[in-house]
Amino acid sequence: QVRLVDSGGGLVQAGGSLRLSCVVSGRTLSYYATGWFRQAEGKEREFVAGMSWTGRSTYYRDSVKGRFTIDRDLGQNTVYLQMNSLRPEDTAIYYCALRDLRHGTIETGISDYDFWGQGTQVTVSS
Repeated sequence: QVRLVDSGGGLVQAGGSLRLSCVVSGRTLSYYATGWFRQAEGKEREFVAGMSWTGRSTYYRDSVKGRFTIDRDLGQNTVYLQMNSLRPEDTAIYYCALRDLRHGTIETGISDYDFWGQGTQVTVSS
């Protein structure tokens, strides 16, 4: 059984930082691409960041480049999203996701991911 558990969200002032975690069970991260998405109230879910199965390639949406970093700890089978210089427009529920395809590439579409975390709320106050 594959399970993703998100955590690390919270309330932070603009300019602050948060580090989200996603513990994965049922799949070994070293074989699978992963991603982070977010959904703001009243808006569609959108891609934020992705990491290839090798861990050597990453990809970000333009609005978070230079502020957010996706990384992983294979020993803990955990994916992280380090978020710095947070802005009010980053407020959303953040979800981690995994593509259930060995050696899969980074993709930005929701339908490309097979397993999802439950989400963690990030609120950035101005």
